[in-house]
Amino acid sequence: MTTTIDQRSAGSGGVPEVATGLSISQGAAISIGAVLGTGVIALPALAAGVAGPASLVAWLLLILLSIPLATSFAALGSRYPDSGGVSTYVRNAFGPKVAAMVGWCFYFAVPVGAPPAALFGGAYVASAFGGGRTTMFATAVGLIVLVYASNAGGVKVSGKVQLGLAILLAALLIAATAASLPHAHLSNLTPFAPHGWLAIGPAAAVLVWGFAGWEAVTSLAGDFRNPKRDVPRATTIALIVVGVLYFGVAVASVLVLGPKAGSTDAPLSELLAIGLGGPARQITAVAALVMTVGAMNAYFAGCSKLGAALGRDGALPTWFARGSNAGEVPRRSLTVCAVLASTALAVVYFGGLSTKGAVLLTTGAFTLVYVLGTASAVKLLPRNTWAWRGSIVALIAVIGLMALTGLYVLWALGIAAASLLYLWRRRVTTAASQPVGSSSPAD
Repeated sequence: MTTTIDQRSAGSGGVPEVATGLSISQGAAISIGAVLGTGVIALPALAAGVAGPASLVAWLLLILLSIPLATSFAALGSRYPDSGGVSTYVRNAFGPKVAAMVGWCFYFAVPVGAPPAALFGGAYVASAFGGGRTTMFATAVGLIVLVYASNAGGVKVSGKVQLGLAILLAALLIAATAASLPHAHLSNLTPFAPHGWLAIGPAAAVLVWGFAGWEAVTSLAGDFRNPKRDVPRATTIALIVVGVLYFGVAVASVLVLGPKAGSTDAPLSELLAIGLGGPARQITAVAALVMTVGAMNAYFAGCSKLGAALGRDGALPTWFARGSNAGEVPRRSLTVCAVLASTALAVVYFGGLSTKGAVLLTTGAFTLVYVLGTASAVKLLPRNTWAWRGSIVALIAVIGLMALTGLYVLWALGIAAASLLYLWRRRVTTAASQPVGSSSPAD
């Protein structure tokens, strides 16, 4: 994806046009891939396991929440197209300390989220070819190595390829839903809330994983041909596609699989196997791997670039800063991200941390990013506009979601506190190394 940008300043209100960049369809495809990603291949089962058929209520709530959340980020992206994404918006609204908190939460959430993402793909391989848990983890290791290698070589999924992947993903989900619905039974809706109505809250907390991504693509806002016009349009398309496909698969999982919906590791394989026959498992496994690679590639690319930007801005050691400029490959930051992801995978495999636990740790960090991101939208967007009103709704909703993550939010708060401690120590060290009488750097 080659992009030519003329004098774009970080956080500037001016939005120059990009001579060669993302089209609306390509941008929508990247958003669809980032948001659907690995979530759609596993979350219907996880949510059903938590709340049973009542998980459909949680799905509806998250789909509705996505509207103000996505439009808020789209409005910010169209006005402040910068590779810093949410961190840039928060810096403009609340200063560098809060921006560092957001940057650290995102940077350290991605490696923790990589193992469950890779294991979701591995579950489909195991379902199709056997091998159980060993196959799942071997696949996860291979996916992390593959994504690291592709990013280390500077190879990224282009807009055209991502558009093709989005079409493949949509076709697969439509096929799974349509083929399995003739086997649906309304009796599978009863009991509707086997674990109680309060279980909808924890189910919604799990589903945050599936709707993470609206903030990730903000770092690509500057790569659109006309960010002010194209970012909102691409986001609207993505919202419609994501909402329809997610809810369709969730409904099919509950109506067709019944009680089994909450115990399977590969709900899409089950749906296609019921609708089309056994060989569909192999087809689904290949498609699940493609989706997983695309989503992990996007997040590793964004994470590594963000780490380099944090090093450039002083929120991480300057060692990270290499590769922060446009067109450069941030290999140092990428390597740290891959090492942390591999460590997290080892904890899941040898330490007994469940994939659900890793998902909730990741969503806990992302919800804090959402809280600060939507709060910056409330402050930065023009008052009394629909985007501004939507940002207020989104802020209230994500505060509620953060509360629903329970103790897992402590992980995010710990990361935020660590970022402030780092900035404090850096300031003290810098002040101690300066000659007496010289001024210390500004916060």
